[in-house]
Amino acid sequence: MRYAISSGSPFEKIGGYSRAVVDGEWVFISGTAGYVEGETDADDAVAQTVKALQIISDTMEKAGGTLKDIVSLRVYAARREDIVPIAKHLGTVFEDPRPTNTTITCGFVNDEIKVEIEVVARVAK
Repeated sequence: MRYAISSGSPFEKIGGYSRAVVDGEWVFISGTAGYVEGETDADDAVAQTVKALQIISDTMEKAGGTLKDIVSLRVYAARREDIVPIAKHLGTVFEDPRPTNTTITCGFVNDEIKVEIEVVARVAK
């Protein structure tokens, strides 16, 4: 069975995407920014990582899983100097077997965004 999970963001309709798509046991979560105006410090990449993981965790719960079900991460960071602090935080969140991880630096449409995380998970039924 395949279905979408929406965050309710108007950007989903504008951009033609879903927060997540569940396809059988697989969960694909779109890049999730950790900056939410009024909730997250715009200058702190680690705080944004925490927020992104909270949003991802909430989405995983809607898909019937948890962060432990994540098998692959793609981390996008605005600044190279934030990669190690972000990685150190991720190291405190994920346990063996840890997910695969590809991390790159890039620009974002909003300069306040310091990190975005995309995940693939498998939730055994």
